[in-house]
Amino acid sequence: MEFRSRVEQDTVDVQLSGRLEFTDHDRLRDIIDLLEGPGLRRIVLDLSVLDFIDSAGLGMLLILQEEAEQRNIKLVVRGPQGDVKRSIDLAKINEIVTIEP
Repeated sequence: MEFRSRVEQDTVDVQLSGRLEFTDHDRLRDIIDLLEGPGLRRIVLDLSVLDFIDSAGLGMLLILQEEAEQRNIKLVVRGPQGDVKRSIDLAKINEIVTIEP
């Protein structure tokens, strides 16, 4: 998994690409570190170009949700497509995390 991030005002936008799977667990810490920025209120995780997510990747979304919530930051997952969207839907992640088309 690769990611790019951009901070604008009180929002950090993170775009994930490639495959989000068990072997990416260490990279999650890099994304969590982005939550330490001053004045952040929202993190948008753009999955529109993510090709694949496994069960560990779904778990990482939940960890990120918990980390954001502890800091009073709103997590929004945006644009999951294809198999990634199906995996998120099957796991009912939308019951915990805000999913935007």
